[in-house]
Amino acid sequence: MRQLLVVAAAFAALVPTAAPAAAVPPGQVYFWPEPGQMGAGGAWAYSPPGYREADPRVKRHAYSFDSHAAVSVYAISYQSGGSCLYREIRPDDYDNDWTAWATKFDGVSDTTMGCEQG
Repeated sequence: MRQLLVVAAAFAALVPTAAPAAAVPPGQVYFWPEPGQMGAGGAWAYSPPGYREADPRVKRHAYSFDSHAAVSVYAISYQSGGSCLYREIRPDDYDNDWTAWATKFDGVSDTTMGCEQG
């Protein structure tokens, strides 16, 4: 019985206790509602081309992102008065604490959409 307990303990030490974070597939950009690539409901995904309005979970609340898109994409923020700002997200770019843009994020596009850099 003691040998069985030792073998079981050794096996348990080899098995991870927490699942690793989901890998971002090639061609996609993931946005999370919390820092550290976490948050209720998981990531919201964008794949170029075109513009997509952010999911309510991350709209004006995207505190982390990870890009595996093959091209630069642009976070878009709509301002009062009809103007807009963009922030370039390059291929393989990520930010685990995107507080500078977290509360500005409205959507993402494969173009700057005529917005000013912000």
